[in-house]
This record gives sequence, structure tokens and C-alpha cells, in this order.
Amino acid sequence: MSVSIDKLNLAALEQSQVLRVAGMKLTLGGLVSAAVILLIAFAASWLVTRALRRVRERAERSRQALYLLERLASYAIIVIGVMSALSAAGVNLSSLAVFAGALGIGVGLGLQGVVKEFVSGLFLIFDRMVSVGDYIEIEDIGIRGAIMEIGPRATRVRTNDNVNVLVPNSRFIEQPVTNWTLRGDTRRIHVPFTVAYGSDRGSVRDAVLKAAQASPFTLPETEARKSQVWLVAFGDRGLAFELVVWPTREAVKRPAAMHAAYTWLIADALDAAGIESPVSQTDLRLRSAFGLEGDAALKRLGYGEGPPPAAVGPDSGVRTANDAADDVMATEDDEETPETTPAPPSGRQAG
Repeated sequence: MSVSIDKLNLAALEQSQVLRVAGMKLTLGGLVSAAVILLIAFAASWLVTRALRRVRERAERSRQALYLLERLASYAIIVIGVMSALSAAGVNLSSLAVFAGALGIGVGLGLQGVVKEFVSGLFLIFDRMVSVGDYIEIEDIGIRGAIMEIGPRATRVRTNDNVNVLVPNSRFIEQPVTNWTLRGDTRRIHVPFTVAYGSDRGSVRDAVLKAAQASPFTLPETEARKSQVWLVAFGDRGLAFELVVWPTREAVKRPAAMHAAYTWLIADALDAAGIESPVSQTDLRLRSAFGLEGDAALKRLGYGEGPPPAAVGPDSGVRTANDAADDVMATEDDEETPETTPAPPSGRQAG
């Protein structure tokens, strides 16, 4: 008898009205069912996203297609879960059309920014001009880095200094963005350098090309892709040259370190060839001091005494360590693997 009474009390509790909105009665049992459905939907979305991400990381091809499938599956599970939860709670979905006007006003006033970023994120995913793993540059805000995640509101970009920046999705649609790794693995760069007037141009070219071609972050030469040395100007301090070279894809993703590494290689090559690099300097001439001139005047003033300092040159035994080259040669294993878990709606964002 007590068991029957408990069942009746439980049934009555489940059917007890908690809230009434627009003629719809929301019961305690319906709300509990809705909460359970939502938990299951979010858990299923997380599991599916995690499984597809592992498959995508192991796949050698069609990674962008797998990423698109991952995002669509996640969004679809969440939408189906929300609709099922509303139905379980006792909400008549057909009656929601009454609130369409109010919802439109809300979107126009308060949710316009959120909807704008969400739609922009969908454009990025479907358009595929910007994909996870691409190295991009946003000039107006000075950001360079690899795209790690395209979320509902923002895209996460990781710079070469391991700083994660959240960029609103709409910025990729409305502002110019340079994608350094889009449709092709080869990019040509120009590295400027200057040598003193009177230097043999052929020797400069041979020394710099030899160093560039021996670099591990320079692509092998082909008929259509060759390293070159251009004489571009007669500068105030010397002959202005440019090394025109095709670096590897990984080197392109580290532009600052890449330019520094090539500049270091050029300096070493010029030193080894005995080619002088121009240095800004000011000559001070003593016309007369104590009736003496030149070295005699300097000696009287206490300068020039003692043995002259040893010259540092290519044969001096000084070893040069190109630190930037180590950064350019860093492999993907040393970096964070791009994550593709959907960004939470309440995440922080840097505009």
C-alpha cells in the first residue's frame, strides 16, 4: 500500500506545474527530462568532436573536409538536443512562431554582434580561404600566426611567440588578410643587404648564393624556382643588394626568424669572402695639438698606446652561432597541435 502511495506522490510531483508561459504548462518532470537531454546532447557533441579530431589528425589528406564534418556534426547534435529538450519540457514548438517577431527585434538590437560572428565563422569554414593550420597575417592589427581553431565567435591564432590571440570571425571577412600558405607551398622572399663601394659584384653574388643554397631552409632549385642576387640601388653607404630566395613552407611560417637567419648567413658569407660591409662612422682629424699632428698628437694625449687590438675576421677563429636558424628549423612536433574543439559560447575574446 505504501509503495502505491509513493508512486502516486512521485507521479503527482512529476506532473506538478512549475511555470506557465503563453498557455504552455511546464512541469517539473518535463524540465528534468529537458535537462537530461541537454546533458546527453552536449556529451555526445564532445565525444563526436573528439573522435573526428583524432581521425583528422591522423589523416594525410582531406583534413579540411574532416574539419568541416566535425563542425557540422557538433552543431547538428546541439541543435537537435535543444529542440528535443524544448519538446520534452512541454514547449509547443509550433507556437514559437508567435515569438519570431520579438526574437527578430532581439537579434537586431542585442544579438546582432553574436549572430554576425557566428555567420562569419560559417563562411570561413565553407569558403575554405582560411583553414586550420594556415599561416596568416592581419596587417592592420599586426598579427601573424597559425590558425589553431575556428570557433562560433572567434578564430584562435597562435603567434610564433606562442601567444594565443582571439580574432573576431568578421574581421577575416571585412578586412584584408594575407594567407601565406594558401594553395601552394612555395613563396619567394627578398632579403636586403649592402656592401661597400668597390666590392666585386660577381664575388658578392657567388658568396651569397652559395650560402643560401646550402641552407637547410631553402627549397631545392628547379628551372622555375632559383635563388638570385639582385643589385637594386646605389645607396648612400654602398651597393644595395637583395637575396631573392624560395624558403621552405615551415620557414615561411616564421618570417621574423627567417629574415634574421638569412641575414646572418649573408653576413657570414661576406666575411668569409673578405667582402667589406659598409659601417657608418665619423672620422676625427686633429690638425694641431701641442704643435703636433696626427698620430703624434694622439700619443701626446694618451691615445694609441699599447698593442693594437686583434682584428676579428673570417679567419680569426671566431665561431658565429645563427640562433634564428634554430627557430626556423623548428618542427611541428615542437609546437602545439591545432585544436578543433568548438569554442564555448561564453569564451573571452580580444577584439
